[in-house]
Amino acid sequence: MVKRKKRFGDRYDGRLIRSADPFFRIIPYVMKTRTDAMVFFDERLDLEPIETYLKMKRYKEKKKMSFLQVAMAALVRTISQKPAVNRFVAGQKIYARNEILISLAVKRELTEDSPETTVKFKFDPTDTIDDVAEKVNVAIEESKKDQTDDTDATAKIIGACPGFIIRFIVWFMGFLDYHRKMPKTIYKASPFHTSIFITDLGSLGIEPVYHHIYNFGTTSIFIAFGTKHKEKVIDKDNNIVERKFINLRIVGDERIVDGFYFASAFKLFKKLMMHPEALEVPPEKVIEDME
Repeated sequence: MVKRKKRFGDRYDGRLIRSADPFFRIIPYVMKTRTDAMVFFDERLDLEPIETYLKMKRYKEKKKMSFLQVAMAALVRTISQKPAVNRFVAGQKIYARNEILISLAVKRELTEDSPETTVKFKFDPTDTIDDVAEKVNVAIEESKKDQTDDTDATAKIIGACPGFIIRFIVWFMGFLDYHRKMPKTIYKASPFHTSIFITDLGSLGIEPVYHHIYNFGTTSIFIAFGTKHKEKVIDKDNNIVERKFINLRIVGDERIVDGFYFASAFKLFKKLMMHPEALEVPPEKVIEDME
């Protein structure tokens, strides 16, 4: 992403969108919170091309890669081409985020008693699928080894306070964020200040839910993936065949872009998921958001 000189009204995590349509500049005053502005998408992905690609990476290149890493790489590439989905609303203003960040909730172990932590990944718009996979693997391994990461440490400190103090801290942090004064240490530790929040419910053996987007923080998109399942479908030769699919549900903040833009962005995301080999090379051009 192009580094710009900070101007009056910008935040350290985003620049103010100044040339947006007047209607969109008014919308954040009409729909004041993200829960006021949530829109819901329901999508289904054919897993055959993805699993074929993952097998190729495993056996030919000896690289272990997961469905989730393919999805994250496709999201990074989508943002590089459809940058407006990386916007957020704060203080009734629309900002273009300065970074590509994805938050992911993970369990240290797949047991009921295992603590859950949230990892926030930072990506570059030119990252390939191999770059994304490497960054994800390194960050998750560090998170599993480190029992006191920034997010957990901050939550532990705040959680030790009496309830009325917790209410005040959360309110005060929201107040500072609204007025562009959020401390960078809190921003770094907060999983809610991110481009996209992901939850993989398939790892828990259940179907995806429409997960709310948080009013605290700057998350504009929440994606939930479900379990893999088989369905009988009609192929291009009119034969009934069994294929494997995965469902995902997406909740977005409609104040950042219109429905047409959201739709075109998710069409691109789906196309990339169906052709993950396209993610092996950097994008020809990174598109920047409007001024």
